[in-house]
Amino acid sequence: MDLIHLADAEGNRCIVRVTGRFQPGVLTGHDILRADVLASASFVDARLNLYLLQQDLDAWQRKLSDLVPGREASIGGDRGLSLVLRTHEDGWLSITVDEPDRLTALLGIRPEGDWVNEHHERLEQVRLAWPREVVERTPGVYEWSPNRKR
Repeated sequence: MDLIHLADAEGNRCIVRVTGRFQPGVLTGHDILRADVLASASFVDARLNLYLLQQDLDAWQRKLSDLVPGREASIGGDRGLSLVLRTHEDGWLSITVDEPDRLTALLGIRPEGDWVNEHHERLEQVRLAWPREVVERTPGVYEWSPNRKR
């Protein structure tokens, strides 16, 4: 399921495709989501791994809501790969994909339509597919949420 899907008529694209839970059934890894970052342009065609915590999804929602020209929204970063979107007055997006020691690329994409609202909907679909099911009662002490689907 695509959390992020940005593409243009020239074939440039940046996709964050959530593929599932990192460690299903394991308290400490159950709510971590695995994702593939697919970035392509005339000069790059990359597939990279990204692991998303529930806090990453919360931060993505906040940053996406505040995204106006001149501001940035990012996901990942403190644990490896980072993806940063910067909007411009003319409708273009600068997308920086940075995987330390492997790849740094800057893509320019001009998305069409109301892509911000579309991405809020994408986030909601990811949360419905892989809801938060683990609760951290105290630092380092985890348990299953009473709302967990079995």
